[in-house]
Formats: sequence, C-alpha cells, structure tokens
Amino acid sequence: MIRSLGILNKSRMAAVILAGAGIVILPQATVPAQAANSPSLIVTHAPLPQNLKDKIYGSPRRVKEITPNDISGGSYYDGGTTDVRRKIDGLAGELSGIQGRVQSLSGELQSIQRDGEQKSSRYFADVATINTQLQSGTTPGNPRLVRRISDAQSSLAGLEDNVSRLNSHALQVSDTASQASVLLENARATYSLSGAVEEDHVVLANLEDEINGTIVLIDRLLNMVNDDITRTAAYLSAERDNLRTLGLAVTNGDLYGKSLTSRPFSNAALYESSPAAVMPASVDSAHLMAAPQPAMAPQAAAPLPAGGRPLVRIKFDNPNVDYEQALYVAVNEALERYPDASFDLVAVNPTQGNAAEVAIETTRARRNAEKVLRTLTQMGLPADRIAVSSDANAAARSSEVHLYIR
Repeated sequence: MIRSLGILNKSRMAAVILAGAGIVILPQATVPAQAANSPSLIVTHAPLPQNLKDKIYGSPRRVKEITPNDISGGSYYDGGTTDVRRKIDGLAGELSGIQGRVQSLSGELQSIQRDGEQKSSRYFADVATINTQLQSGTTPGNPRLVRRISDAQSSLAGLEDNVSRLNSHALQVSDTASQASVLLENARATYSLSGAVEEDHVVLANLEDEINGTIVLIDRLLNMVNDDITRTAAYLSAERDNLRTLGLAVTNGDLYGKSLTSRPFSNAALYESSPAAVMPASVDSAHLMAAPQPAMAPQAAAPLPAGGRPLVRIKFDNPNVDYEQALYVAVNEALERYPDASFDLVAVNPTQGNAAEVAIETTRARRNAEKVLRTLTQMGLPADRIAVSSDANAAARSSEVHLYIR
C-alpha cells in the first residue's frame, strides 16, 4: 500500500523509495542517468541503512539501573574527608591532651598520698613509742622522748605541706575540668555544622561519650583530692592538740589522755525531714533561699532555731549554679548569731520516675552535696561541724542541697 507523500521537488530529489520498513531518500546525484525520466516513487523491499535505523529507533534511551548497592554500598560512602571530620579530629586531639593531663594528675595525687602515708606512719610510730614509755614509767623531760616529740612535730609539719600541695593539685584538677566542659560544649555544637556526612556524626557521638566519661573521671579525681584535703586538715587539727597534750605529759613524766578539744565526727545516714522542711517547688532566680532568722542583740546568747526550715536551699537545675556568695552570707550570719552552731548538709533528690531515674538523681544530688561541702570547708568552716546526709523529697523537681542549723 502506497500512502500520499505530498509534492516532491524533483530538482533536489531524484527518487523516493518506500519500503515496508521505512522510506529511503536518494540524492539526485546517485540516481542513474537512464532513470531520469523514471517514476518519482519506487516501491522496494531493501532494508534501511543501519546508521539511519539507529537514529530513528534510538529513543527512548534505557537509563542505568540503580541497585541497592549503589545506595548503601561502598561507592556511596567514598566522599573523602569533610571539614566537619577535620573539626572532629581536632576535638579528639584536645581530648587526648586532657586525658593525658588527667593521668598525670592522678599519678601525682597517688605520690602525695603515699608521702602522706609515710609521714603519718612515722608520726604514729613516734607517738606510740612515747605513749608506751609513759605507760611503763619514765623520768620528767626524758631527752629520748623529747626527741621523739620533735620528730612527731616534723611529721605533722610535712603533712601540712602536703595539704598545700593538695590545694594546688585541686586547682589544677578544677582547671582541667573546665577545659573538659568547654570541649564537651564544642563537641555538641559540632552537630549543627553544615557539610557533614553520616559517618561524621557517628564518630562525633562516640567522641561525645568519651568526653563525658573523662569528665566523670575528673570529677572523681577532684572528689578524692578534696576528701584528702578535708581529712588531712581535720587530722592535723586534732593531732596538733594531741601532741601538745603529749608534750606536757613528757615534760611531767605522766601519761595523759587525748586533748580535750578533740571531737568525733559523725555523719547521719538518712535525714529525718519535718513537715516544716518541705519547701515550695519554685525559688528565686538564683536558686537559693536563705531562711530569715529572728533579729537579736549581739550580746545576747541565742538558742538554736528549732524549726525545720533550711538555712539555705540550693536548687541544681542547670549545670552552672552560682551559689557560693549567697551560701557564704547565710552561713556567716548564722555563725555571728550562733557561734557554736553545727550544720546538717542534706542531699535532696526527687522521687519522680522509675527506679533507674531515681538512682541517677540520687547520685547527682550526692555529688552536688559534695561540691557544697567542699565550698564550706574552703570557706573555713570546720568539717567536724558539718554532718552530711541524704533525703528523698516528692516536692523536688531536680536535685537540691539543703543546709540546716543544728
């Protein structure tokens, strides 16, 4: 069957050949001379040339098949090192330096502790020798015992030097803790940086956990240092009095007991809070509330307040609670009115949530109480006038520390 092809320009075309598979247009130059007067249309069964067939039947093209390996395989993750990854590597280097510093500080603390143990051993060896001789009987002013008294005093002086070293050590640990906190903030801020790939955030999450673990170690190290300071300072205070009494015994050749100024130190396991001790859930912007005390003349001897209202309430609902100044003012005013007062330091934890959440809040409250205890001892309040305890309070929404007068 031949279809109408329209009007052909015979001056430009020599022939048109229609086939069942297509149309072939031959230029006039290729038409033989004897065919100049032949018909314009020639029906033929000759196939189309391959190059023409490719042009006519080449669309639509078949695109590349996307396989699961193209999405989650190795080719997807070949992206090189990103700027965010280089930032993470820098943070990891800083963490390595902090960890090395923590290791060095830990070794230095152990050295100070061993030195303190040796000096304490020498001190008690001298004291034991003096007491044994006094028990057996001796002469007044025995020069052997006087020499032992001098050696014991030297041991106590060495322990006093250790306290100075521990105070300097605590400052270094606190500085390291500040560096670790800044590093943690920088690591968390890196999550918001643009240009990261999935692997960068995986590495960053691992780094964040490692920084948190390092901060826990630094807090533990700081607690150990401050415990040594508190314990050694209390030990020195008691033993100086005991040694003075012992020196008097050596001078007189008699055996006396311990100094009358020595007092035992005891901690309450669980604080029995009274109904009056339950405070409102909301406090002022400083998260501190000092209980008002009755006005009184300075020369009057005032009894201790009998109410259960805390002198100071510190609410730790954010990482940086500035409580030192208010705590100092409240305790200073209390000591001016009640010079012989002692204090109960209570770590209060909320009771909301499951057992694991309550356990976490209990640990956090005790750590905060240890921090406040360190602050009080650094302010000069003797450790034997502070009893540390814990309490659970349903009204609390975050860990708190309460300070009571007793």
